[in-house]
Amino acid sequence: MAKKRKSFGLDEPLLHRDHKRPVTRRDFLAQGLIGGLGITVAPSLFSLFANPRAAQAALSGDLEDLAKNMCGLRGALAAKIPFICIDLAGGANIVGSNVLAGKAGGPLDFLNTAGYSKMGLPGDMLPSMTDPTDNLSFTDTTLGLPFHKDSAFLRGIKQRINITTTAANVNGAVIPARSENDTGNNPHNPMYGIARYATNNYALGFGKLVTLIGSSSSMSGGNSLAPATMINPEIRPTKVDRPTDVTGLVDTGKMVGTFSKQQATSIMESVARLSEKKLDHSDTLLGNVADDAAKQRVKCEYVKSATIVDEYGQPSDLDPSKDPDIVGQSGIFTQAEFDGDGEFRKTASVMKMVINGYAGAGTISMGGYDYHTGDRSTGERRDLRAGQCMGACLEYAARKGVPLMLYVFSDGSLTSNGTLDNSPDGRGKGVWTGDNSDVAASFFLIYNPGGRPTPLKQQIGSFRPDGSVDTASSPAANNVNLLVETVILNYMALHGQQGQFATMFPGMGLSNASSALIDRLLAFEPIA
Repeated sequence: MAKKRKSFGLDEPLLHRDHKRPVTRRDFLAQGLIGGLGITVAPSLFSLFANPRAAQAALSGDLEDLAKNMCGLRGALAAKIPFICIDLAGGANIVGSNVLAGKAGGPLDFLNTAGYSKMGLPGDMLPSMTDPTDNLSFTDTTLGLPFHKDSAFLRGIKQRINITTTAANVNGAVIPARSENDTGNNPHNPMYGIARYATNNYALGFGKLVTLIGSSSSMSGGNSLAPATMINPEIRPTKVDRPTDVTGLVDTGKMVGTFSKQQATSIMESVARLSEKKLDHSDTLLGNVADDAAKQRVKCEYVKSATIVDEYGQPSDLDPSKDPDIVGQSGIFTQAEFDGDGEFRKTASVMKMVINGYAGAGTISMGGYDYHTGDRSTGERRDLRAGQCMGACLEYAARKGVPLMLYVFSDGSLTSNGTLDNSPDGRGKGVWTGDNSDVAASFFLIYNPGGRPTPLKQQIGSFRPDGSVDTASSPAANNVNLLVETVILNYMALHGQQGQFATMFPGMGLSNASSALIDRLLAFEPIA
């Protein structure tokens, strides 16, 4: 008789008999057949327009005025909090065994034993209990937001952050919300909405080099879709999942090297001036308004080219592999970890871009989270690595002294039948046996260098005692589009500007919501 297989390697593909054969890129990503990689898609011409968070070195006077007054390239808009989302493709376990989520009273309004069993926790590891091995509660509030003490996400995060300093400035909230299993058709990704708010409806002002980035070459930058009503093709995410993608954004070819940086900048300034004069004396068939707008954008693109040479003449300065805060003896990753794990390189590349302000927001898509393989160890190992990537983002923000909103979601979730996996990696917890969108949720963590964010609540919506999402508990609970809007609303609230939601997003589901409902959906006091 064939021996039944009990566990899968960290990067080994997951093939399920009850699933269709993988056909699409999303299918391959969810089952771990690819690691979130994709064909590089160059951004459109206008997606390169950006607006630094602070003034940089000046160009010549005439072009500096053009950059500031027409192109918005020099500090025209106030800084916004960097935003990173982690897209766990396939339907990962988010709550119960990882983040705690409870009934209407919040994460610590505990479910019943059967509810936690469905979420993979045995009766002797309930959050309300004390672990007899160390006499500590199974509820851990190190990060403000309660996690299960043995959460693989939490263990991974703790391996990458400074527990004394970074953890003390973190808090978060969980959102019980159903979404369909094993499909990229859930419009989960909020980045276009984040950018719409951060740029005040313009494709300028959120990121020094690009507005959005993502580790997949999809329209959303990740596995799940973005809401169709929010998509702006001009700021389609640029694919970034490795250091060379980062340095390639500012590759000046042989310009710097053949010439000095100052000479190269002067050459690009001359090209910009000649192009401006040429455009001012040309006619198009677009009509006056469209003609002026097109000319302005092309002029600004030439100015942007000069700015890139001026600010980033050495692309290696942006290389995450050369950043001592990221890689090396005092880095978040050791050299061996960075060289040996593509998910770490991907995470490092995205967080380097976003947290330093080179991109406004980014998606890290991680494949292989459809791990209902009849064991627990496969999922635990993958959740641990996802936690390490979450922790890396939080720690890098702490080292750079900037705030960060980190949002984690997955397409659906999965359930346990109560059978336990007592292997070392299984840790005595329930095996994952099938998909179950009823136990799905998302969560976000906020890092604030000025101190732990003050919560209004740590749970938006609720679960029923049996571990199923209470679909009447919040607008987000049974509608993924409204889940995205809830996340965007909370991002705006961190800036104290949630009152602008209806203006920024007219016709959306929450645009006509009462002030009382809006208040119910907010998790934190402003930090910016």
